[in-house]
Amino acid sequence: MGRREREGGGLKTALVVAGGLVLAWMTMETAFKPFLDRVRSSISRSDPARDPDDGDETVGVGASDEDEKDEGVAKSV
Repeated sequence: MGRREREGGGLKTALVVAGGLVLAWMTMETAFKPFLDRVRSSISRSDPARDPDDGDETVGVGASDEDEKDEGVAKSV
């Protein structure tokens, strides 16, 4: 008899834990809804090809011949 009660106890525990996780998820979604909506909209508008850590500088792209000559002079000195 004791073994049967333990098996049912494990199932009850699993259901309580799963219910608690669902409740916690719903609570977090409700509590942080404005913040999450802003984050999700900014993610959908973002450009995946652009790396925000690179900054606005473009290194090596569109460098003029004069810039390349200056670099050559600096390397030879």
